Amino acid sequence: MAKIGIDLGTTNTVVFIPKKGIVVNEPSVVAISVLDNKIISVGASAKEMIGRTPDSIVISKPLVDGAIADYRVTGAMLRYFIKKAAGFMSFVKPEVLISVPAGITSTEKRAVIEAALNAGAKAVYLVKEPVLAAIGAKIPINSPAGNMILNIGGGTTELAVISLGGIVTWSSVRIGGNKLDQAIVEYIKKKHGLAIEVGSNEITEALSEQLREIVQIVKNVLEVTPPELCSDIMDKGIIISGGGALLKNIDVLINRITGVPASIADDPLFCVARGTGIVLQNLDAYKRNVVAKR
Repeated sequence: MAKIGIDLGTTNTVVFIPKKGIVVNEPSVVAISVLDNKIISVGASAKEMIGRTPDSIVISKPLVDGAIADYRVTGAMLRYFIKKAAGFMSFVKPEVLISVPAGITSTEKRAVIEAALNAGAKAVYLVKEPVLAAIGAKIPINSPAGNMILNIGGGTTELAVISLGGIVTWSSVRIGGNKLDQAIVEYIKKKHGLAIEVGSNEITEALSEQLREIVQIVKNVLEVTPPELCSDIMDKGIIISGGGALLKNIDVLINRITGVPASIADDPLFCVARGTGIVLQNLDAYKRNVVAKR
C-alpha cells in the first residue's frame, strides 16, 4: 500500500514517503489566473513568479499563520504534491497522512480530509503537528513521563506537553519563522539602514517582542501542567523543532528567560515530516492521535 506523509506548512510543504524519506520540499505557493480562476502553477515554479506577474495572474499563499485560508487552492496544492510524490512510487491511490494545527476545528478537519480525498487519496489521516514534531524528534510520546515540544513553524509556534501518547496541555501563538525573519530585516533597516552582519546580541534585541510572546506561552502552559509532569520537563527540558529552531542560540535564550533547559531536535526543520512517516508505519501504536477517513 502506497503511503505519503505531508507536512502542510505555511511557508513550505514537505512530503515524506516511508523508506524513501523526503521526496518533495517546495513553497506553499500557488499561481492563479484572474481571468478564469484556474491554477497555473504550484510550489517552486509559482514562487519564482512572485513580483514578476502581469495583472492577469495572482499569487496565493493558501495557508495563513498555520491555518487554511483558501480550501480550493489548498486542495489544488495537495493534488499537485500528491501527484508529484506518486512519481516516486508505483502509482496507486495512496494513503495520506497530513499534519494539522493543534487547535484545528471539526469543520477544518472535514475540509482538509475532503481536499485530500478530492486530490486522489484513498484514505486520509490527520495528526496534530506538535505530536508529529515530538515523534520526529524521537521523543517517546507513549511513555508516562511529561515531554514538552516547542515547534516554531513558518506561520505559528505551537507548544505542547505530551504524556501517555496524548497532548495534556498546549498553546500557540501566531509567530513563526516568517515574522522572525521580518523582525530582523526591519531592525536592520531601522538601526543600520543597510544589510550588514548582525551579532547574536542584536538578534536578541531585534526579536525581543516576538521572543517575549513565545516565552509567554511556555510560562502559560507550565502554569496549567500537573506538577508531576512539570518535574519531568524540568529534568528533560524543552525540545525545539521547526525552522525557527535554526535561529542561533534560540535554546539558550529560552533557557535563560524561562529557567527551563532547552535543546534543539536533530534536523529540526523536518521533525514533522519524519513524524508523518513514523506514524504511517505504526498506525496502531499511534491510533489515539489519528483522525482517519477511508
